[in-house]
Amino acid sequence: MISLCAVDLGAESGRCFLGTFDGVRMECREVHRFPNGPVKILGSLYWDVLRLFGEIKEGLRRCAVEAGGELSGVAVDTWGVDFALLDRRGSLLENPYHYRDRRTEGMMEVAFRRVLREEIYFHTGIQFMPINTLYQLLSMVVAQAPVLEVAATLLMMPNLFSFWLGGEAVCEFTDATTTQCFNPRIGGWAFNLLERLGIPTHIWPAVVPPGTVVGILREEIQEEFGLGPIPVIATASHDTASAVAAVPAESERFAYISSGTWSLVGTEVSAPVITEQSLALNFTNEGGVGGRFRLLRNVMGLWLLQECRRLWTQRGDVLSYEDLMALAEATPPFGPLIDPDREEFLRPGDMPSQIQGFCARTGQIVPQGEGEVVRCILESLALKYRWVVEQLEHLLGYRLTPIHVVGGGARNRLLCQMTADATGKPVIAGPAEATAMGNLLVQAMALGHLNSLEEIREVVRASSDRAVYEPRPDGRWDEAYARFVPLLASHPEG
Repeated sequence: MISLCAVDLGAESGRCFLGTFDGVRMECREVHRFPNGPVKILGSLYWDVLRLFGEIKEGLRRCAVEAGGELSGVAVDTWGVDFALLDRRGSLLENPYHYRDRRTEGMMEVAFRRVLREEIYFHTGIQFMPINTLYQLLSMVVAQAPVLEVAATLLMMPNLFSFWLGGEAVCEFTDATTTQCFNPRIGGWAFNLLERLGIPTHIWPAVVPPGTVVGILREEIQEEFGLGPIPVIATASHDTASAVAAVPAESERFAYISSGTWSLVGTEVSAPVITEQSLALNFTNEGGVGGRFRLLRNVMGLWLLQECRRLWTQRGDVLSYEDLMALAEATPPFGPLIDPDREEFLRPGDMPSQIQGFCARTGQIVPQGEGEVVRCILESLALKYRWVVEQLEHLLGYRLTPIHVVGGGARNRLLCQMTADATGKPVIAGPAEATAMGNLLVQAMALGHLNSLEEIREVVRASSDRAVYEPRPDGRWDEAYARFVPLLASHPEG
């Protein structure tokens, strides 16, 4: 029996889990939860990383207490693309920016004037999104940011926290691949591309595979909390990579939706798919566990709902997510639709008005009230999932079934049923805590208790409950899809 601490940082909250593994089942229990979100200073959005690290240490302490002081490992996973810059002593040079900060506006166009769009894709195999690390760094090059001139090391967010816990200053593979600065064909940083964009090449650390022990908990933290020399592990440190590792699939040709603030819709392949067709469809090739790649597209996800709820709460209309689902369920189906991935929906703001504005500009009935807006979001997401899965099947030349929904969205009964109905495929929902489960099981693999991704998934199936949603035939979904697809036509990456 071993006990492990998994730290899972999401865009809305951070959580620390205690995992207990007996060789067959992984028991995963949340012991600490704390809010997360951007801090706006002088018009820019940042992550409050020092507070987050304090919360991580508190979660580690609670896990150790629950485990009777016997922890075999600790690992951190986070969202992708964001990074910190350190000086030559390893000190933080500035607060890391939040990926929704406006500094990347127009940076893709600047990049394409220096290096052809096609070249960038064939170097990296990564979906074009303005939030990517590549365009964050390019914005600093264009602004001649002084901090970039003195930086010695770039660490992605999960690797920054691992470094502060006691790990080496390295970058873990699954998170490295989210940057659009990594070449999966050569298995290293895309230095030629970076040089042509004026981005320093000396700041990039060594890349290690998921499931690598990168250090031992710093003595100062051991002394602070009375802890022992706990191994610090580079798990699948991109949260989606951990979640996909915990997909309880029993066959290879499945689709998944890692559903949370973002929806990551894709499948698993043995090698990156970097072709003219995958470029035209704007698919991304991100690293996975066991040498696999996650061929997927980012879809805006439940961020749309989170932002609407935030604004409604500010205006005094306090509704839980359960309340909003009930309102949506009571709303007549097949109303107005949006393309969830329009850039106008990317940043914080008045999301209900943005959605209403899109519907008005596209000649649709404008949704009024919470129920109609939420129904519009959910049906649009289900139809975008259908579009992505269909493009994947066309790209790969084979059918993907079932669709596994993991992450917090697995608890959204209405969205799961809509996804089954819209796609005509069975949806298997769960585990909801797939990211924490994957984090813990990759740690167990790092320590020699598991040997493969297949064994990880056997443990997931033995350790979690799942719900199955069968598709209900209804021709109105096809009619809605016929209305939905033209809404993508005006979107350059649709």
